[in-house]
Amino acid sequence: MMTKPTESELEILSILWEMKEASVRQVHEKLALSKETGYTTTLKIMQIMHAKGLVSRDESSRSHIYSPATNKKETQSSLLKNLMNTAFGGSAQHLVMQALGQEKPSKEELDEIRAFLDQLEEKKS
Repeated sequence: MMTKPTESELEILSILWEMKEASVRQVHEKLALSKETGYTTTLKIMQIMHAKGLVSRDESSRSHIYSPATNKKETQSSLLKNLMNTAFGGSAQHLVMQALGQEKPSKEELDEIRAFLDQLEEKKS
């Protein structure tokens, strides 16, 4: 079972998944575009993430380079499974209905969802 990242750790993981690898400064600069946070806070969170095994750290250069130690798809799947079990009593239907009810999906999104449902139907028959 993977360690469940906190909201702040997930923000950092998202940046690392996008960048593949980055220094604390690079991650902090990206974070600072969307939220107010101090460099030392970013550094501390990334050190904790390294201790938890969420990121790996290359210490061969002066500024340490971090990369995600966890796969985006596996992390999303694990978090979704946890959310579905704890908040929706294990019901995928309730989770999906709640998610679709929160925001009005675009026609394109609805078309993609229909195509995905069609694929699921084909796999069952």
